[in-house]
Amino acid sequence: MTMQSAVRRRRAVAAAGAVSAGLLVLSACDKPTPIATITVGRNSVHTEATCYNDGDAVKTADLAKCLKASTSISVDPDDTVRFGVDPKIADNGWTILMNGQPLTDASKKTYRTIPGSVFFNTQYGATGNSTVVSIKEGDKTVKGLWSFKFKKDS
Repeated sequence: MTMQSAVRRRRAVAAAGAVSAGLLVLSACDKPTPIATITVGRNSVHTEATCYNDGDAVKTADLAKCLKASTSISVDPDDTVRFGVDPKIADNGWTILMNGQPLTDASKKTYRTIPGSVFFNTQYGATGNSTVVSIKEGDKTVKGLWSFKFKKDS
């Protein structure tokens, strides 16, 4: 055996070990949650759930922290806001919440539209120039929450 073939063999073993370790790390990762998307005009944002329990009910004690939004979008009150959800969310029914309160009835469609003015109207509980809008999966129990911050753009 030459020195060169021994070096090649060690490299091959090291490469195989690295690939195996990488696959092991990937298999330990959490599955991504279904996606919810908001579109206003030509701008879109999407996010994974702020709280999700892989199809089971989210604990009631966790719900308040789930209503915090890290994803934001500017909304002109004259625009239409389009909500799109993954079919997995739609299958369980979903409701649009504004500042934690139901804004719509539950739907099993993957797409809904609401006038932008609703999200800044005090009649619907809006205060100031921003509001937290959430998508709640589940009809009787909460199976997931996706939250967005709407910033008034007028």
